[in-house]
Amino acid sequence: MDKNQLLNRVQSMIQSSTKKPKYMTISTVKVADLFGVKPEEVKKGLQELVAEGALIQSKLDSPPHHDIFLLP
Repeated sequence: MDKNQLLNRVQSMIQSSTKKPKYMTISTVKVADLFGVKPEEVKKGLQELVAEGALIQSKLDSPPHHDIFLLP
């Protein structure tokens, strides 16, 4: 899976968010379907982008406590 392509897709999803601060809950299954790869590959790519500092991962304070991604 191309991390640059994944990063571009996730960045555009976050930037189009209407929430303040801008964040997005990423469905690895939907993104994997878009790229034609397995959801595990998307999850691994997202974790690598977080480790590299290209994305910030957090959890919502209120229910349903989903994992969210923000731009640094």
